[in-house]
Amino acid sequence: MAEVEISKNLPPPLSALAVGAHPDDIEFNVGGTFAKWSEDKTKLAHVICTDGSKGTWEKNANIAELISLRSEEAKRAARVLGTSEVMFLGETDGELEETKDGVRLIVKWIREFKPQIVLTHDPWKRYRLHPDHRKAGFLALNAVVGARDPLFFPELEMEPFRPEKIMLFEADEVDHVEEIGNWLDTKVKSLLEHQSQYKSTMDISDPKDQEQVLRFKNWVASLAQNDAQKYLGNKSSFVESFKIMDL
Repeated sequence: MAEVEISKNLPPPLSALAVGAHPDDIEFNVGGTFAKWSEDKTKLAHVICTDGSKGTWEKNANIAELISLRSEEAKRAARVLGTSEVMFLGETDGELEETKDGVRLIVKWIREFKPQIVLTHDPWKRYRLHPDHRKAGFLALNAVVGARDPLFFPELEMEPFRPEKIMLFEADEVDHVEEIGNWLDTKVKSLLEHQSQYKSTMDISDPKDQEQVLRFKNWVASLAQNDAQKYLGNKSSFVESFKIMDL
């Protein structure tokens, strides 16, 4: 098998829309890239497919309060990255499906927002465990097709719009990276807005314990550094990795 050629650092687009399965997926996977692009005035939007209602280890959690909390956390995290719009599909966490109504709503948002680039989960990643990640990726890709072709969803009464590129994160076959070393702190800051996830995702039991917070920051940095080593052969750099599809 031929070695995959890795491209690096797209010119910042005028607009970009990320579709994530859960309220923190976008920050984990494209937080550095979005922070970088926002400095160049890229208009950014988040689409979050599920309500985050299973994102806790507390068996007796108040689900309505958790849903509200995760929505507010997602909005705050988006603001840290410079994102102007956050849209919620509102499906139940862990039960996301590729429905026509879901595709139609994302088509509407794409046609309204007109992103040059759509970013989402790679739904073809081998051995992926979480079903929401697969289905969010397929929803986003189905919506890109629906948004670009005029005979899809005529009931929306909107002009079609064709993004220029799709960038798949958590990619099975990476062929592009974005360097994020100067924006790691912003990425971590956005992730730390997801306070409901401290125990379950970030291994932070006490947010006032700076050693625990630093450990999480170092873990995020190590993932970005490992990808730089893997795809660029450069252990002093930090990257987020993608599969690019041209449209």
